Amino acid sequence: MLRGDLHILAILAYAMVATFVTLIMTKRVSALVGLVLIPIAFALIGGFGPELGPMMLTGIRDIAPTGIMLLFAILYFGLMIDAGLFDPLVARIVRFVGFDPVRILVGTAVLALTISLDGDGATTYMITVAAMMPLYRHMRLDTRKLACVLIMASAAANLLPWGGPTARAAVALKLDVSDLYLAILPAQLVCAAWVITVAAIFGYQERARLAALGSTDHEDPLTRKEMIKEDGERDASALRPKLFPINLLLTIALLAALIMNLLPLPALFIIAYVTALMINYPSLAEQRRRIEAHAGNALAVSGLIFAAGIFTGILSGTEMVDAMTDSLIGIIPPALGVYMAPITALVSIPFTFLISNDAFYFGMLPILSSAGAGYGLSPEIIAAASLVGQQVHLLSPLVPSTYLLCGLAKIDFGEHLRFTMPWALAACGIMLVACLLFGIFTLRA
Repeated sequence: MLRGDLHILAILAYAMVATFVTLIMTKRVSALVGLVLIPIAFALIGGFGPELGPMMLTGIRDIAPTGIMLLFAILYFGLMIDAGLFDPLVARIVRFVGFDPVRILVGTAVLALTISLDGDGATTYMITVAAMMPLYRHMRLDTRKLACVLIMASAAANLLPWGGPTARAAVALKLDVSDLYLAILPAQLVCAAWVITVAAIFGYQERARLAALGSTDHEDPLTRKEMIKEDGERDASALRPKLFPINLLLTIALLAALIMNLLPLPALFIIAYVTALMINYPSLAEQRRRIEAHAGNALAVSGLIFAAGIFTGILSGTEMVDAMTDSLIGIIPPALGVYMAPITALVSIPFTFLISNDAFYFGMLPILSSAGAGYGLSPEIIAAASLVGQQVHLLSPLVPSTYLLCGLAKIDFGEHLRFTMPWALAACGIMLVACLLFGIFTLRA
């Protein structure tokens, strides 16, 4: 067993993550298979066979609330789509953006940035995809670009004080979260502008592609709207237009309860789902049909989430996370200490992808801050620098909501990773430059 040998464990950890990313991006294995079998194989190589069971169970137990929440969130929003809750929103979006790919992509970005203000990526994905997917499907737009815009918008909004990483950084370094957020706000706005810019680039690409295919036309918008409503994946018998006010109030109440944290998230979604199911489809036969209609997507996403629990359980249980942290700190020479702020920003890009936010901000960030303090760098500066990598973080196989997005957009996780990663890396670079230009931190202490 290699426990305690941090050098070998670090090599094993990097090899495991590299193997996983390579295999899923080259489509050699599915994400589900890779999340389970690859960490088990590397744990066995490290001699952790006898401890694998407890490690995996701990990882599954830790991820269970998120898995259950997303399972019932998928069922809830799927039911609301069936009932027609989002149809008026789709109609308004269609009137606003028309049928121009540029306006559709930019509208997607603006809608996602707006919904993301609640700090919950899963909610953003479900509502935005529900509103936009019929339009993308009808216009034959590339749904990889939809997923890319959504995840980048969510990452930009995730820097809000209630979004997660900013609060973690503040708590880890004992800072006031409001002060930290105000410091990074200019860079966040630049990131949001970059998301809209990328959406416009995608829109021009799609406009050119559709023109080359001879797919451009100028039909009357009402005709187009009627065609969008004739979505082949929609069951017209499930529509409940008379219950729209009740469904809207129920959804608003659910979102308010989520923000106010009245109950644990899994409990809120379970209660909301069974209430909506009973109100909209009182017949047992109808309820069974609605459950069956969304069971496939719900099972696929929740299965990936629990598989990710095995991955993280083994990564933590074998102490590979600790080994990766120590290996990073050990390779930074003292001569580079004056550059600790930009080093922290650059380090945050791969490491928030390789390990969880909790592991990075509570395990690695205090060490980076301590190293920077020796060169006169305040904790506020190191905390701000540590947030640069969040655009890449949401692409990590350890982030459950990313699997939800892939399921909703009907794209493969590896394909999503391969397509979105260059744009996310560009976003990290733009945020780093923005931080330097706005003086959030300087290149040299």
